[in-house]
Amino acid sequence: MWDSNRHVGFPTNREPVDFNKYCRTVENFPKKNISFKDITPLLLDPWAFNLAIRTMSWKYINQVDAIVCIEARGFLIGAPMAYELNCGLIPIRKKGKLPGKTCKATYELEYGTDTLEVHEDAIKSGQRILIVDDVLATGGTAQAVVNLVRELKGDVIGCCFLGELESLKGRAKLDVLVYSLIKFQGEDTK
Repeated sequence: MWDSNRHVGFPTNREPVDFNKYCRTVENFPKKNISFKDITPLLLDPWAFNLAIRTMSWKYINQVDAIVCIEARGFLIGAPMAYELNCGLIPIRKKGKLPGKTCKATYELEYGTDTLEVHEDAIKSGQRILIVDDVLATGGTAQAVVNLVRELKGDVIGCCFLGELESLKGRAKLDVLVYSLIKFQGEDTK
């Protein structure tokens, strides 16, 4: 349950914050003609990072039993959100990284496929699940995770992202409510 006494210093009378200014674009990374949206400057700024996590978390107060976060950068966003919401945290890992029995989701990438796994006993039937990741791009990974949670009988209440690459239209591939704090503009971005 939400404990407002634990959360101090949340700005309530400030102008809206432009979180885009805490991110940067790195050209030709990880390969030529890609404009990479780098969130690490936001992570480096304690005030901006704290405010981003709290802003995203406040949308889901008393609505979430557990957060499912996607390896690897999703862990950076999902873990503090789970702390803020006082709920469980379920990591989705790449194939072969979890020690117990797992359920798998294989999905298409631009050049091939990839597989994600979750412990088969991590999600209980009817549990309200919020899926969290750093950036929404094409939506393939997020939809694979939605399907995986549903396979385990979890109730997906939505997907939450720190940022969204709007030009890639990943939101259209998701059949759940989507929230993103930062909207990145531009072509050929990741």
